Amino acid sequence: MDSDYDDLDRQLVHALQIDPRAPFSAIAEAIGVSDRTVARRYARLRSTGAVRVIGGVNEASFGAVQWFLRIRCAPAAAGAVAEALARRPDTAWVSLTSGGTEITCTVRLENAADSEALLLAKLPRTPRVEGVTAHSVLHAFYGGSDSVVAKIGTLDDAAVTRLRPPPLPRRPGPAALDDGDRKLLAALAEDGRAGFEQLAAATGWSPTTVRRRMAELRERDVLYFDLDLDWRLYGRGIRTLLWLSVAPAALAETGAALAAHPEVAYAAATTGPTNLYATVVCTSHQELYRYLTTSVAALPAVTHVETAPVIKTVKQAANRL
Repeated sequence: MDSDYDDLDRQLVHALQIDPRAPFSAIAEAIGVSDRTVARRYARLRSTGAVRVIGGVNEASFGAVQWFLRIRCAPAAAGAVAEALARRPDTAWVSLTSGGTEITCTVRLENAADSEALLLAKLPRTPRVEGVTAHSVLHAFYGGSDSVVAKIGTLDDAAVTRLRPPPLPRRPGPAALDDGDRKLLAALAEDGRAGFEQLAAATGWSPTTVRRRMAELRERDVLYFDLDLDWRLYGRGIRTLLWLSVAPAALAETGAALAAHPEVAYAAATTGPTNLYATVVCTSHQELYRYLTTSVAALPAVTHVETAPVIKTVKQAANRL
């Protein structure tokens, strides 16, 4: 693991994974240090980019669609195209893979017209883009508020139990978002631990209205909280994308099994040339080889695996709707 981080840092991150908006006092009590120590450690981790609490949006709750894009470029153009994609507000996880000639990214499109404009018109006509493959997300097996930190966390069971918040009530039905909601979600995407006064200033609402609307958005499964991490905190500096083909009858079972692997940060069923996607984080290329030849090889319904090591991450989490 990176020597810049220690077990207290990793305990703090695990605590934030359990309850991303937990007061520093509650985290301090659970891990046995002072409030000031927790606040100081979090400020340092956030300022160096090691961890950031972010508010995420569940696309399915309001009819948007998430796509994984694989964009093949002329080698000299890949960097510029990746930077342009990273500037879009609807993209996340923009990465260079495959020797720097392919860009992968996720993009959230709110309607069919947006999908058509980007996938059929804009990207294919971008100079020096040689091909685009699009995979629509059908079902997420792991990701969102779930995190690898929960699988490899360092807190004991008593601390986990103490920090775990009560389950949220769920409100059925689609969610309708207005401009105030979008401002709130954008502010939380920048800082998921922002206080109610700060969020009130961003939205023009009162702190009471912010608190109430945040609760409603969470109960309608629109808003969730996640951690934007530098995986070197856990010594896992190797991120690899897997594109797998699975017999359709075994897709649900295989996706659930894949999601349980401690190396898997995200797993989803998709449309496209392959039907199962995963993001894997490992400590080394040797560990990746072991993982592919043991855990993945043990999944009987997998008929094909393509690996795409991430060379450079241009953008991580999305900033807003």
